[in-house]
Amino acid sequence: MSMADAYDPYREALVMETETVWPDDYASLPPEQRAVIAARLHEKPSEAAHLEYVRVHTGFCRRIVVTADDIQRVST
Repeated sequence: MSMADAYDPYREALVMETETVWPDDYASLPPEQRAVIAARLHEKPSEAAHLEYVRVHTGFCRRIVVTADDIQRVST
């Protein structure tokens, strides 16, 4: 796993894509539940435990690696 980045308003303004990385621990979650959790995580990226900005041709891709803390936070 790569190092997490700090939330960056400048790069956020240039986010053109989003990606959610699910560790193997969450393979049993139904796709519908994953979609809801991912949407909630990307609504407030500044609160994500592991956030990465990946440079892409058109700007940045925001990648969030899901953690147990993230799931607990957005599932309430």
